[in-house]
Amino acid sequence: VQLQASGGGLVQPGGSLRLSCTASGFALDSYVVAWFRQAPGKEREAVSCITPGNGRVLYGDAGRGRLTITRDNTKNTIYLQIDPLNFEDTAVYYCATGRRGCYPTVEEYDNWGQGTLVTVSS
Repeated sequence: VQLQASGGGLVQPGGSLRLSCTASGFALDSYVVAWFRQAPGKEREAVSCITPGNGRVLYGDAGRGRLTITRDNTKNTIYLQIDPLNFEDTAVYYCATGRRGCYPTVEEYDNWGQGTLVTVSS
């Protein structure tokens, strides 16, 4: 039972990335899946969440119009598209699964991927 986050990298401001969260050993289609991020020296914060019924939640105003979370059950994967990227998006991005619903607190999620680093730099 494992979550694998991938797709991070070094990108210039204004660029885009699509992060992937792929599950092995279980099916994601019955889970709430959230993306969190942790910037250097800051606490982990919720970014976005998607429910089994494809209900979507975006946390905070900074990502509005730039972040899109989607689900592909055929690939057992959740995606987070960030377009355009800005300096404040630099962080390690984590995906996590939960059962109760979309909540912006880490305690609500019990299975975490290892994180993928996004660095926005010119």
